[in-house]
Amino acid sequence: MKSAKSTTSTSRSVVSGPRPALLAGAAIIAIAAVGGCSGGSSSNGATGGADAASGGASSGGTTSSSGGTTASSGGVNGSSGGVSASSGGSSASSGGASASSGGSSASSGGVSASSGGSSASSGGVSSGFGGRGGMAGDSGVAGGASGAAGVKGGGPAGSGVCDIFASGSTPCVAAHSTVRALFGAYKGNLYQVTRASDNMTKDIGVLAIGGFADGAAQDAFCAGTTCTISIIYDQSSQGNHLTPGPAGQHGSGPDKPSNATDLKTTASGHEVYGIRIRVGMGYRNNKATGTATGDAAETEYMVSSQKDLVNSCCYDYGNAETNNRDDGNATMEAVYFGGGSGQSTGVGPGPWVEVDIENGLCAGVGANGAKEAKGVATNMSLPYDYVTAVVVGRSGAAPGSFALYGSDATAGTLKTMYDGPRPNGFAPMKKQGAIILGIGGDNTNSAAGDFYEGVMTTGAATLATLNAVQANIVAAGYGK
Repeated sequence: MKSAKSTTSTSRSVVSGPRPALLAGAAIIAIAAVGGCSGGSSSNGATGGADAASGGASSGGTTSSSGGTTASSGGVNGSSGGVSASSGGSSASSGGASASSGGSSASSGGVSASSGGSSASSGGVSSGFGGRGGMAGDSGVAGGASGAAGVKGGGPAGSGVCDIFASGSTPCVAAHSTVRALFGAYKGNLYQVTRASDNMTKDIGVLAIGGFADGAAQDAFCAGTTCTISIIYDQSSQGNHLTPGPAGQHGSGPDKPSNATDLKTTASGHEVYGIRIRVGMGYRNNKATGTATGDAAETEYMVSSQKDLVNSCCYDYGNAETNNRDDGNATMEAVYFGGGSGQSTGVGPGPWVEVDIENGLCAGVGANGAKEAKGVATNMSLPYDYVTAVVVGRSGAAPGSFALYGSDATAGTLKTMYDGPRPNGFAPMKKQGAIILGIGGDNTNSAAGDFYEGVMTTGAATLATLNAVQANIVAAGYGK
């Protein structure tokens, strides 16, 4: 997307460092949805996956189930028609999905997930995330000591965001995160750092299968010097790793890598690092495989923040051109989070979830199919420190359709920001399938923002699947 004037800046310093070699695999997640468009183009690399649930086999408890599978640790558990697990307490659920940590839990007809505890569901979807190990219940064992409670930083297979997407027939083709695994069984590397003092590199992996990043390994390697993030590994089988992007039609030249220590945070008690994209920084893969091309449907999401945004073009993650150029309307489709870059806006002061579809940021489509809609009534501001931003791009002849969803990444379900036709001239789509992060499709790199995880899938995910993903993200415990 073409650059627009920067209107708001909270962080403008550019950090550069040695450019490392690439190879190997995995990590990151974000979700994108679609809305009204306006005037520029941008693209973003997706990274998505799911993280590990804590709680596995059962030990030391009494279990009874009807029509499902149950596992408990140190407690009593009963379920009907689903899968249930509890740690250190008692749990019962019916008609939904629930997860509890070190206590007692009951749910009916909903979706819930917990960090460092166990998961229980009946007739629904359940996803927890390996956390600090759970709390002991009345007669249970402290989490992690007896199998079902969370192993430090890990959890059982089948509990990551990408496992949830796969169960909804929309498998991940790119999953990026420096914070956590996005597949429940993932045990590879999340990212690589390059040390300034000697240009040596180190891969940073997970603490346990399906778990959180080993932030301490980065701290030890980078002590006394500075480090940059040289590779963001794709956790999917596609190998769509991201490295600093080359120069393009627009922008200030080749993209610089992010400073590895700029965005320290916590997730369920674990000290981890996100990726702070400053002006002039960005990542790309022009030879991605498995991503949507042409008018094929896709889903993208990222976990971002209201902090550190620079309202220019274009803080994107997702599908972009393969040649670093603006190839015209509909040649990219990436989730964008920010102030609209003077183009399309929602209500309130922002920031908003939008889609970058080249020559247009879209918060929602206006009257007569206009792409430069301002004040889209359904697209609400998301002033949170951790934000889930989602784009669902559907296939189909004109007018086509897309959806945008967003929420606080630490609580609640997704809100529909826009769901309707594409703007005039943007259906069918002409996607090219490259992946970008923090930049536009033509390499415009004058925006900034924070990135924690992101995913790209094939196919248009349902809202039910997306809310199960959102529950998993909430359970990851960002900022806790």
